[in-house]
Amino acid sequence: MSVSNIKKEGIFPNKFLWGGATAANQFEGGWNEGGKGESIADHMTGGSAISPRKFTKQIAHDEHYPSHEAVDFYSRYKEDIQLLGEMGFKIFRMSINWTRIYPNGDESVPNAQGLDFYKKVFLECKKYGIEPLVTISHYEMPFALSANYGGWLNRKCIEFYLKFCETIFTEFKGMVKYWITFNEMNCMQYSFGEYLSGGFIPEEDGPLDLFIPDTKEALSKRYRALHNQLVASAKAVNLAHSLDPENKIGCMLASSCIYPMTCNPKDILEAQKMVQLRNYYCGDVLVRGEYPFFAERFWEENDINLSVEDEDFETLRTGTVDYFSFSYYMSGCMSADPDILKSGGNVFASVNNPYLSASDWGWQIDPEGLRYYLNEIYGRYRIPIMIVENGLGAYDKVDDDGEIHDQYRIDYLKAHIEQMAEAIKDGVDLIGYTAWGCIDLISASTGEMDKRYGFVYVDTDNDGSGSFTRIKKDSFHWYKKVIETNGEDL
Repeated sequence: MSVSNIKKEGIFPNKFLWGGATAANQFEGGWNEGGKGESIADHMTGGSAISPRKFTKQIAHDEHYPSHEAVDFYSRYKEDIQLLGEMGFKIFRMSINWTRIYPNGDESVPNAQGLDFYKKVFLECKKYGIEPLVTISHYEMPFALSANYGGWLNRKCIEFYLKFCETIFTEFKGMVKYWITFNEMNCMQYSFGEYLSGGFIPEEDGPLDLFIPDTKEALSKRYRALHNQLVASAKAVNLAHSLDPENKIGCMLASSCIYPMTCNPKDILEAQKMVQLRNYYCGDVLVRGEYPFFAERFWEENDINLSVEDEDFETLRTGTVDYFSFSYYMSGCMSADPDILKSGGNVFASVNNPYLSASDWGWQIDPEGLRYYLNEIYGRYRIPIMIVENGLGAYDKVDDDGEIHDQYRIDYLKAHIEQMAEAIKDGVDLIGYTAWGCIDLISASTGEMDKRYGFVYVDTDNDGSGSFTRIKKDSFHWYKKVIETNGEDL
């Protein structure tokens, strides 16, 4: 059943879900308060674009762990939700810290203090008419499940995840309707996701190199863990629907459109291959309930053994999602020439596009690519779509007048919203948009505060020093107007 079917007045549907997005490990803080246990994020030190974050098995007193305090939503949730309400948010994407509910992940009884905290958060959202959109797992796996069970390589994590799901579906029934099973599920296919998504613990303390060359052994481990997550997601969908027919469960992928570098057929085939693996491998399972036609050859050529159990395919077939959601920040180009590919500046081993500009962090800005991607995904899956991450990471400075004049962010978002409108006119069933990092938060990849996305500035630096005072940026007032006019006044 569609979750939209909304009458349109103007370009955007009249109940379009405007809002913003955060993740608990980057936003919440309170890492050891209220009975919370240690997550994998809590074992990652700060870093930078040139100095990787480090992993430590034991929390060290002489290291800075950005997730421990983050931007202190845990203490300031009322103030922060009031700011979201002032902007007119219809929806707020957030995640639940798994370790705030089950500190080690394998307990038989949930942590009552954690449940109480999120109930207060959801009631505060309700006060301002904000619909929570909850990501169940967003790079916040209990560290104990990684250390003691091997993370998502172990099928027992499916049981632990489902117990977590049953608890929050039951406890927050009537408070939360929109859920996402896993954040950026397809990141597991890349080295970036081994620790953050899979919970694979490094053998030794040291730098977490999030972008390393693939080996067949590494690929086999990643895709086996990904299969376990896909099964867990499907089971969670069925569980959510059985506990409350009002629940709407979505998937979430890290997405971008990929262009061939040239019209050389070899480049076109390389681009197609990347599109298939990045955008459709997980998407087909989550939406269509089966692995795509190209998967078997990929498994054979890379010696991948998924360790499938007999009932898995039936589980995947029945546990398909209600809506498709994704993050979009950039596009990239693919080349069959290995020398050109080595020179690539984008993540996921793609090549910079000479026709596009880039952010301060080298992420290429491509609003038209968002329209292209929306058309491709909707044409393939024909279910409602939400864009649940999109935004510009930039260096924001408080000017002498005490204000943050971030016209560059307004320009970025305006261009993307314009292309969203074009996609809706194309016929895409787009039902929501949550700009990433609506209040400044720490970076997942580097742990920095310098890379800011929010409409609200948070006074803290890369070392966690500052007053944590919230300051509205120019983009705050602009986005409020966008929501008030339902996207008509940009």
